[in-house]
Amino acid sequence: KMYSKFALFMITALASFIGAASPKYVFYFIGDGMSTPQRMVADEFSRKTGNGSLAMNNLPYQSTTRTCSASSLVTDSAAGATALACGVKTYNGAVGMDNSGTPVLSCAVKAREAGKKVGIITTVTITHATPAGFYAHRKNRGETYGIAIDLVNSGFDFFAGGGFGPKYKNAKDPDFPVYGNAYEYAASQGYRIVRTKDEFLALTPSDGKILTRFTDDALSPSIDAAAKSEPTLAEMLSKAIEMLDSPQGFFIMTEGGRIDWAGHANDAATNLYDVLALDDAVKVALAFLEKHPEDTLVVVTGDHETGGLSMGFAGTGYALYVERLAKQSMSLEAFEKLVEKLFNENASLTFDDLKPVIENAFGLRFRGDEKHDPMVLDKEETAQIREAFDHDLEYRKAKIEENKAYDGEKRYLLGGSCRLVVSHKAGLGWSSGAHTAMPALTTAKGVEAHRFQGFMENSELGSMMKEICGAK
Repeated sequence: KMYSKFALFMITALASFIGAASPKYVFYFIGDGMSTPQRMVADEFSRKTGNGSLAMNNLPYQSTTRTCSASSLVTDSAAGATALACGVKTYNGAVGMDNSGTPVLSCAVKAREAGKKVGIITTVTITHATPAGFYAHRKNRGETYGIAIDLVNSGFDFFAGGGFGPKYKNAKDPDFPVYGNAYEYAASQGYRIVRTKDEFLALTPSDGKILTRFTDDALSPSIDAAAKSEPTLAEMLSKAIEMLDSPQGFFIMTEGGRIDWAGHANDAATNLYDVLALDDAVKVALAFLEKHPEDTLVVVTGDHETGGLSMGFAGTGYALYVERLAKQSMSLEAFEKLVEKLFNENASLTFDDLKPVIENAFGLRFRGDEKHDPMVLDKEETAQIREAFDHDLEYRKAKIEENKAYDGEKRYLLGGSCRLVVSHKAGLGWSSGAHTAMPALTTAKGVEAHRFQGFMENSELGSMMKEICGAK
C-alpha cells in the first residue's frame, strides 16, 4: 500500500511537471531600449512617489541577457527582436531572418501552431522592428510595405498600437507582390480596422481579428496630453486578454516601444513614464497569473539599452533626485512641436516670450531661490539654454532662407538643452544618443519561469520561448 501511495504521488508529480512545461497563457514583455538603468530609475521614482517598487522588478526569477547581434556588439532593434522572437542571432537590420537571409519562425508562430491565439501590442508603429520580429521575414527592416503585408498574412488574431507608418505605401519591394493599400488588404482578409479608443474599448470576442489604426504613426508618449485620447498599454493588454482567451490559451507580446525613442532623445522624464506604462501592463498580466497560477508564464525583458543612461551626475554628487522628473509635463517631441507652432504664429518670438513655455514644459524656473527650489536655474544653466535659443533662431532663419550664410549645426537645440538640465537636476547622465552594448535584465514568474536564470544570450531566451510556446 505504501508503494502504491508513493507511485501515485510520483505519477501525480510527473503529470504536474509535464503540464507545467506547457503554459496555456504566455505574456512576453519587451521594453525597447530598456536595460537595468531604465528599470532602476523608474523603480526609484515609483518608490519615492509612494507607489512601491516596479512589478517587473519583483518577479522571482532573473537573468542577465547579452544583447549583441551577429554583426555587431551593439544590436539594433530588428536583430534584437529576431533573437528574442526567433532564437537566432542575425545581422543588424534583418527581421525574422537568420544571418544567411533564411526566414526563421518566431515563438508567436509556434504558439499559433500549438493552437493558441496570438496578440501583438506596441506603442510605436505596428510595423516597427520589434513587433515585426514576431510575424515578418524581411532582409531589411525598412521594407515597411512588405512588413505590413507579412502582418496580414500572419493570420494573428490581434494587433494593437500605432499604424503601419506614414511611409509604408511608398516602400518599394521588387521581390514582393503588390497588394495595394495594406489597410484595405487587411480588411479583405477579415481584420476589423479599429480607429478610436472608444471603439477599441467596446470590442468583444465576437468582433474577430483586430487591427488598430488610432494613428498612421506611433502612439503618443505616455507623458503627453495627447496620450489620453489613445488606449494605454495596460488597456490594450486587458482588451487582448478578453479577446484572445480560448481553450488552448494565448500568446501576447507587449512592447514599450516609446522607451527607446525617449532614450535616443535623452529625455529622462519621457523615458521614465513609458517604463511606468509598461509596468502597468505587467501588473495586468500578474493579476491574470494570480487567477491562473498553474498555467501562466510572464516574462519581461529588453532588446538593448538606449542612451547610455547612468544614475549619477557630478553636479549632485552621490545624490539622486528622480522625483524631480515629475516636474516635466511634456515630451521633448511635444515641446519642439509647440515651439514650432508658436514661431509660425509669431516669427518675432523672443527668449523672454518662451521662458513661461519652458517653465511649464520642463518644470524649470528662471527666477527664485536656488537653495529652496532645486528647479531654479543657475547662471550657467540659464546661459546654456539661452545659447541654444540663439542658435535655433539663426537655424530657423536659415531654413526660411533669411540667412543663407548659416553654417552651424543643422538641428534645433533648445528642447535638448532643457531636457539635459532636467536630467542633471535629477542626478542622471547620458553617454549616447544611440544604442549601447549593455546587457538587458530579464525577469519572470509563473510556469517554467525557473528557466530564466543566469547569464543568457538573447537568442537563448528566444529559443526557450519558442520551445515553451510550441509545446502542446
